[in-house]
Amino acid sequence: MSPLVQAVRRFPNPRLTGLGSGLFCAASMFALACLDQLLFGASLVVYGVLFLPVCALTAVWVRRADLVTAPVAVPIAFAVGLLPIADSDGGIGGRLMGLFTALAMHAGWLYGGTLVAGLIVTVRKVRLMSRRAAQRRAAAAEDVRAPAQPRRRTV
Repeated sequence: MSPLVQAVRRFPNPRLTGLGSGLFCAASMFALACLDQLLFGASLVVYGVLFLPVCALTAVWVRRADLVTAPVAVPIAFAVGLLPIADSDGGIGGRLMGLFTALAMHAGWLYGGTLVAGLIVTVRKVRLMSRRAAQRRAAAAEDVRAPAQPRRRTV
């Protein structure tokens, strides 16, 4: 087994619901943005780099039943996290203008993180579907191999 696979298996294995994964991603990005504001003076490049692993963790930790929600929650979390670090001239209008400007200027990070989450979720879904198909084939083969039992008539 490769060292990368061994390292990934050491990670915690939580299973978040769709809402939980969205809250995890949004809260993580907001906290990282506040940390970025304190340490790096609101560097959007640092924020973008930190966004990618959060996207990957969100896609890995979401439950199988809620796989579709990860690529949807990730862009929302990116926007939520931009609130503390977006430039503003004061007031709600200035804050919104800074948010929209940051979203437009750093859309590459947004697309990249969404792509990372989408790819991880797609691979997980394909593996899940192939595992289910193999289980159905095994069950069907077991039914074919089982000898037919004579039916008893009850009177």
